[in-house]
Amino acid sequence: MRNLLRDLVRESPGYVELRYHDRHTNSVSVEQGRVEGAQKNQRRGVGVRVLERGTFGFGSTSRVDAGSIRAAIERARAAARGASAYRREAVPELAPVELARGSFTDPAFEALAEKPLEEKVGLALEMEQVVRASSASVQSGQCRYTEIFEEKVIATSDGADAEIRLVRPEFRVGAVAERDGELQRASESIGVTGDWECLFERAKPEQLAERASRTAVDLLGAGYPEGGRATVILAPALVGLLAHEAIGHTVEADFVRSGSVAQGKLGDRVASDLVTLVDSGVSEFADGAGGTLPVDDEGVPAGRTTIIRNGFLRSYLHNRESAARFGVAPTGNARAWEFSDQPLIRMRNTYIEPGEATLEEMIAGVSDGYLLEGPQGGQADATGEFMFGVQEARRIRNGRVAELVRGVTISGIAFDVLQTVDAVSREFRWDLGSGYCGKFQPAKVDAGGPYLRCRAVLGGRQS
Repeated sequence: MRNLLRDLVRESPGYVELRYHDRHTNSVSVEQGRVEGAQKNQRRGVGVRVLERGTFGFGSTSRVDAGSIRAAIERARAAARGASAYRREAVPELAPVELARGSFTDPAFEALAEKPLEEKVGLALEMEQVVRASSASVQSGQCRYTEIFEEKVIATSDGADAEIRLVRPEFRVGAVAERDGELQRASESIGVTGDWECLFERAKPEQLAERASRTAVDLLGAGYPEGGRATVILAPALVGLLAHEAIGHTVEADFVRSGSVAQGKLGDRVASDLVTLVDSGVSEFADGAGGTLPVDDEGVPAGRTTIIRNGFLRSYLHNRESAARFGVAPTGNARAWEFSDQPLIRMRNTYIEPGEATLEEMIAGVSDGYLLEGPQGGQADATGEFMFGVQEARRIRNGRVAELVRGVTISGIAFDVLQTVDAVSREFRWDLGSGYCGKFQPAKVDAGGPYLRCRAVLGGRQS
C-alpha cells in the first residue's frame, strides 16, 4: 500500500494528500454475569485531499486499488474547483515542514493481536463478578473491554511517506450500589497506547473493580458539600480534563480564529508561574498515554508543543493551513477519525507538567478544602468557562483528609482558576486514556498531570 500511494501522488499534479486507514475494533461488554455484547468491526479505505484554486477538496473510497484511488482524487479535485468561487479567503500555501518518512510500528500491535480473544472475554466476565461479589449493597456490575488496531499510510506530493501501526486497548468497570431505594454509581477506567501489560501497569484489573464497588457503596452514606468558592486539590484526571476541555480547545487554531478566549493572548500571563501546559504526540513522564501518535494525518511528526510556559501563553495548536496563516511551524495536530473523515486540528496527550511538592505536603497546607478525584462528565466552552462533575470528593480539615461527600461539581473560568494555583505535585499520571474527544468527529486522546492545588467554585447542597 505504501508503494501504491507513493506512486499515485507522484503522478498527480499539484498538492495531493493520500491517507490509507485500516481501523479494526474488538469489544466485549459484560453485565450481571452475562456477555451482553461482542463486536468486531473494520473500516478500511483511502481519504484524499487536494489543494486547488486556494481550496481544499476531499474525497474517499473504500476500494483500495489504483483505479478507485485515482477516481477519488478526481472527485476531490472537482469538489475544490466547485467550491473555490465561494470561498471568502483562499487557503494559503501550506506551511513548510520536515515531513515524516519511514515506518513507525509499535511492537504492542503484534503483541496484543496475538493474545487470545477468549482471555480478554474471560477477564471481563471475571471482573464483573468481582464487582458484584464485593458487597451485598452492590446490585449490579458492568465491565467492558475494547481494543482498536490502527494501520495508516500517509503520502503527500511534497514528501510525506509514512506507515504507522498502533493499538489502543481500553478497560472499564462499573458498579451500582443500593440502600433503602437509593442508588449510587461509580466506575473506573483506563486506556493506553500499548499492550496488555501496559494497560494494567498502574493498577491491576481486580484493584479497579474493587475500587469502583467500594466507591459506589461509600457514596450511599456520604453527605453533601457546602457550595461556594473553595480551596481544592485536583487529582490528575481532573487536571487533565481541565487542560483538555477548558484550555486545549480554546487554543486550537481554528477555534482561535473563530474568536475563542485565547485569541490575541500569546505572550500574556494566563496562569500561575507554577503552570506549564503541554500537548504532545509523545507519552511523556509515564508510558502508554492513550493519544500517542508518531505522525499526524498530514504527515507532520507529532512532537511536543508547549501551550503555556511558567504561566504565559506561548503557542496555539496548528495544522499546516493554520500554521501558514499564523506564520509559524505546524505542530502535528491534524487528525481524522476514519479514512472518510477530513483531518481537523485535534489534541493528542494534553497535560500540566509535574512540580516539586508532594501530595501529602499539599494536603497538610489546607485548613479547609476538598480533595477531588474522578471526573463525571461536564462541559466547557470557547470562553474557557467549565463545569465538571466529581465522582469522589473528600473534605480536608486541618491538613487531614476527612469524610467523603457526594453530588459535587467544580466550575470556573479556566485561566482564572490556573492563576490561583499555588502548589503542583511531583506525582504524575495519565488518566483519561479511555475517553474520546468529540470535536465534530471522535478522536482518541489522553490527558493528565500532577495534583494541583487551586481555588474554584464548588457546587453541592446541604444534607
